[in-house]
Amino acid sequence: MSSPFAPGDARPPAFGPGVPPAQAWVASPSPRAPATLGAAHARTRRLLGLVLWLAGMLLGVVLNLVIYGPVFHHAAAVFEVFKVALVAYIPVALYLFVPVVVDRYDPEPWWALAMAFGWGAVFATGVSSIVNSGFLELLGPNAAAVLSAPLFEEATKGAVVLGMFLFLRREFDGVVDGVVYGAFAGIGFAATENIQYYLTGSLRGHLDDMFVLRGILTPWVHPLFTAMTGVGVGLARERGEGVTVVLFPVLGYSGAVLLHAVWNGANTLLGAETMGDYLPVVAVGVALALGFVAIVVSLALRKGRILRRHLADEVVVGTISDAELELICAPFARIRASRWPGGRAFARAGARLAFTKWHALRAERAGRETVSLDFIGPLRAELALLRATMRGRSP
Repeated sequence: MSSPFAPGDARPPAFGPGVPPAQAWVASPSPRAPATLGAAHARTRRLLGLVLWLAGMLLGVVLNLVIYGPVFHHAAAVFEVFKVALVAYIPVALYLFVPVVVDRYDPEPWWALAMAFGWGAVFATGVSSIVNSGFLELLGPNAAAVLSAPLFEEATKGAVVLGMFLFLRREFDGVVDGVVYGAFAGIGFAATENIQYYLTGSLRGHLDDMFVLRGILTPWVHPLFTAMTGVGVGLARERGEGVTVVLFPVLGYSGAVLLHAVWNGANTLLGAETMGDYLPVVAVGVALALGFVAIVVSLALRKGRILRRHLADEVVVGTISDAELELICAPFARIRASRWPGGRAFARAGARLAFTKWHALRAERAGRETVSLDFIGPLRAELALLRATMRGRSP
């Protein structure tokens, strides 16, 4: 189906069945170039966010070198660290697959996910280790595990989720994205932290038990904790107005700290010496993780419904066809669309158009200014070009 008028045309679309007038209005803003003042501010925020991320990563590298530096003075110790690092990081690909599957309708760009993972693996571990060491001396191991570890580890991991919200708003649509970024940061943190645990287990002759406990039975506790912060920040992105923009992230962070403190407290009180001693706590952790996965899956399905609802009027005006709507809204759309030249980019542009309209409509209803309007016209133009590429003709 060819478009009855050029993408970005200012004429209002016809209202079709199931297309609310407000939604149709958002689908047809006056054409703007993205080089508006709002878009320029967005680019400035992204650049500032990149600078802060690089500074945090550099700090994390330095602090981790302080922690592990003495090890590299002994050849045997270097080999042991390398061995346990492989044990800690090889399963990471499997762990990361789960949040990627959850976010199948509109996957986040690989570089944004890599930034979240790297932040958790480098910055959060470096800062948390130094801070926790200080509180260990001040409070003792039990109090440090229940107090300082949850507070500072969740703050350092959750900072990258907040950073995505503040500096990469186009890559952060709502709760599902917050959960995914939080999970990536938590997995990165757990992988690096496991090097310390596995090294201790190896030196004591219990590496196998430690890997079963942390690598197989409870690899999801850190992603689960930080995903709570992601839920809070995601709610601020979706529904935050006024004080709730601050309140939602604070509540999410508080939930992360509470779950983390309960988990550490249970392990501390248990005083486990054998694998069997850990089973009650492991059972609780597995139940929490399964329950949370169920919630996240339901949120992902909700995201799919939002995608379809905000592309319905694009079919009415001819931006896309019914078949192309089904392609964009299909789970793993980019994989399916890769059969055509430009198909993956087409699926991504369609999803970005839907969520951009969603944000613009919510901002319009709340009477807020939004940069999202600046991108609707260009995204429709991009869809037209990619559509022509897929069909093998000139636009």
